[in-house]
Amino acid sequence: MAKKKLNIGIIGYGFMGRAHSNAFRKVNNFFDLEYEPVLKAACARNAEKAQDFADNWGWESIETDWRTLIARDDIDCIDIGSPNNTHRDIVMAAAEAGKMILCEKPLAMNTGEGEEMTAAVEKAGVANMVWYNYRRVPAITLAKQLIDEGRIGRVFHYRAKYLQDWTISPELPQGGEGLWRLDASVAGSGVTGDLLAHSIDTAIWLIGGMDTVTAMTETFIKEREHSLTGKKQEVTIDDACAFLARFDCGALAPFESTRYARGRKNQNTFEINGEHGSIFFDLEDPHRLEYFDNNHDSHVHGWQSIHVTDFEHPYMDHYWVPGTTIGYEHTFVNAIADFLKSLEDGQDAMRPNFRDGLETQYICDAVLKSAKTGAWESCKA
Repeated sequence: MAKKKLNIGIIGYGFMGRAHSNAFRKVNNFFDLEYEPVLKAACARNAEKAQDFADNWGWESIETDWRTLIARDDIDCIDIGSPNNTHRDIVMAAAEAGKMILCEKPLAMNTGEGEEMTAAVEKAGVANMVWYNYRRVPAITLAKQLIDEGRIGRVFHYRAKYLQDWTISPELPQGGEGLWRLDASVAGSGVTGDLLAHSIDTAIWLIGGMDTVTAMTETFIKEREHSLTGKKQEVTIDDACAFLARFDCGALAPFESTRYARGRKNQNTFEINGEHGSIFFDLEDPHRLEYFDNNHDSHVHGWQSIHVTDFEHPYMDHYWVPGTTIGYEHTFVNAIADFLKSLEDGQDAMRPNFRDGLETQYICDAVLKSAKTGAWESCKA
């Protein structure tokens, strides 16, 4: 049966542009779907770099203005992989044009923008998704399955950390093409929006909404040279963040994130302690889920390490043979597969959507507010 073509226009050619392009190219090799992405146009301000990117990944054409891209009649879906300060304007225009929208995380610079964007896509009735790809790590999806099956019972504790070490050097500049995440005017925040947003999205997906938080942040290097101007200027992002949270279900949680954890390149962990058992995951060992089942006889109590590579595990029946692993890039393949499947099943099947991304935005803003006020802050609208 011939597949329905979905013409994609992508904005941004950086790290996320590469990850998304690979997913669009590979998804139909692994998943049997009605829809097939067509890499129709890549958009970036620098025409030469945009063309190099398009040639490498197989995009049919380029644009240098995202407004022109959105105006094209042959584009069905806009994929936003550009810096955070561009998301709002692109989403508003794409929604008005009736385009489907895929948006990188965090959804927006702040909740005000996020509310506008969510209202726009919901009013337009366009299919939408936020690229919180860690939901699509098979081991994390298995954790969700175990929780939903009631295997750990009532949740008492959730603890998470997300650690990196790439900004320790005071010689590292801020701003510009490769380092915009260190420029608050472009990124909105530091580790809170970049790293903890992932941790928060995972947590509320696994155990439900967050009620209140109290937080602290630190900027360890106060001034950095800006890569575009060559001038030293104040650093206004958070280099590190730690916060405590109360969930709607009553669970308590500490969250920690930093880019100053020497030796940690991308350690993203969570542990959940429940009435009947516990779960632990570490992204640096992504094909394993640690699980403790208290219902076992006491003389065989102990953590079991589940090698999440069998066909019975989430997503794995689409890939190789049991015992073989998949990689980081496959989380994006899984995400776009779920999005395309939702076009068959109805948009309500697609999570996380903009409404979910907005929930995470509320929490991120509450964390940053608490770090300034020193008070417990509500995570609700």
